[in-house]
Formats: sequence, C-alpha cells, structure tokens
Amino acid sequence: MRNTCAVSSRRRRKRILKQAKGFVGDRKGHIRLTKDAVMKAMAFNSIHRKQKKRNFRSLWIVRIGAATRPHGLSYHRFIHALSKAHCSINRKMLSEMSIHDPEGFACTVERAKQALA
Repeated sequence: MRNTCAVSSRRRRKRILKQAKGFVGDRKGHIRLTKDAVMKAMAFNSIHRKQKKRNFRSLWIVRIGAATRPHGLSYHRFIHALSKAHCSINRKMLSEMSIHDPEGFACTVERAKQALA
C-alpha cells in the first residue's frame, strides 16, 4: 500500500482555492493556474499597501493646494508658513478641514499668513 498524503494534499489545495475566491474563469478552479494567480495577487497586495499611503498623501496635498489658492497662498508657502507658526496639523486633518470646516481652515490660513509676515 502506497502513501499518497491525500489529506495534506487536499488541505493544501483547498487553502489555495479558498484564497482565489472572487477570481474569474480558470484562475479560480484549476489548481495550477490558481496557484500562480494567488502568488501574483499576494505580491501585488503588498506593493499596493505601500502605494495606498502615497496615493492618499498626494490626494491630501492636492486638496490643500486647491483650498489655499483662494486665500492667496500656494500649497508650498502654506506648509512653510505653518511650520514657522509652530502649527503641527497633519495633511490629512488639513484636507478634512478644508472640506468640512472652511471657516476653521480660513483661520488656519490667516494664522499662517501672520507667521510669514
């Protein structure tokens, strides 16, 4: 009687097939294709977690720049003025303020302008 390791092989295959949930076509049903697809998805997953942080930071910067222009400042000068004024509000909060609390953002811009003068 030969040893086939059936239990562990099936368990290994089921784990890979479970990770391929939501994949389309042969990439979710055939173990050889699924294994490649899952490995590539895992690699992209780690890369995209890093890119997500970059993308959000650039979004916040664009929003802040768009909100400071009507007040007569560019993004670069605004951030420089905030550091001079010892105001440590991060970019995410500044972006949220510019959308949801324009009056508070205007006060922050005025404080930054005073620090520049």
